[in-house]
Amino acid sequence: MKALRYYGKGDVRMETDVPDPELGPGKVLVKPAFTGLCGSDLHLYFHGPIPPTSPVSETEPHALTGETLPIVLGHEFSGTVVEVGEGVTGLKPGDPVAIDPVSGCGECPACKAGRYNACGKMACLGISGGGGGLSELISVPAEKVHPIGDIPLDQAAMFDPLCVGYHGVTKSGIKAGDVALVGGGGPVGLLTAAVLKGVGATVILTELAANRREFAVNAKIADRVVDPANEDLQAIVAEMTGGQGVDFAYECVGAAPVVEPLLNALKIGGHMEILGVHTAPVPMDLVTVLFKELTIAGSVGYANAFPGAIKMVQEGKIDLSPFITARVKADNFVTDGLEYLEDHKDDQIKMVVQM
Repeated sequence: MKALRYYGKGDVRMETDVPDPELGPGKVLVKPAFTGLCGSDLHLYFHGPIPPTSPVSETEPHALTGETLPIVLGHEFSGTVVEVGEGVTGLKPGDPVAIDPVSGCGECPACKAGRYNACGKMACLGISGGGGGLSELISVPAEKVHPIGDIPLDQAAMFDPLCVGYHGVTKSGIKAGDVALVGGGGPVGLLTAAVLKGVGATVILTELAANRREFAVNAKIADRVVDPANEDLQAIVAEMTGGQGVDFAYECVGAAPVVEPLLNALKIGGHMEILGVHTAPVPMDLVTVLFKELTIAGSVGYANAFPGAIKMVQEGKIDLSPFITARVKADNFVTDGLEYLEDHKDDQIKMVVQM
């Protein structure tokens, strides 16, 4: 079959002789349709493998999948069921589906607690091995295949990043009527804001890039959008909350300068959820945390989030259509996808690749 395979930094090849995947009991054969381009894809191409998530060479296998480079790319993807294996129920050929690409070992304390996203051997389709969405076919465990009904397949390719926001929002415990502050208007921050609006929260979003602020306004996923370089975030929060501060804050960019403004904006007893991936330790004002009795928690990726996120979209609480800002053919994945996105990060919300 035809598939895009990753050999290492700067080396992605479209190949036509990749072996077809085997179906097997409990598996579902899926024909991928659309795959979202992600920051992880950019890192893999421009900087190299991301251990322990991806295999690091042709000789060093991933801890869970046992695969070495090359691997098939694409972890944010949708598709159509081609065939179901023995013992699979609730799915049939022709069903449009979205794929949860994340899995754990099933044996560690995290996995046994249902937090496979925190497994020390965590694997992700399209990054760790096991196939990926940038291929003509992929065989996936049935429990990772989620029917989407009449949701368009291009929009369904965004369920992976949407689930990151959905997991953080549901984990935080926010409810309708609460006020939330989202730090960062990248894809995860914007999708987190969309989930927050979907649960009935009042949303303030702070973002430096003008086009992302404009997107948030036009997509109606925030009640107030703030330019932190030219506006007083704390004054705006005070104005919108009667001086109390926000109930919840969501750090969605992984940038140290974002953390302190979010802490300062929280009310007494407020809560901050960390969704952004920080690559270095972040200095934190623990005096503020202490005297305001704040709680801070981490939210890594997601676990068991697809059914809830799909339901929100099906119920019309989230509209994914504005988030697609470009479509790319798989044959032009490097030039029109990776290289273009690297040079135009602030101009794009979500690019999708059609296989």
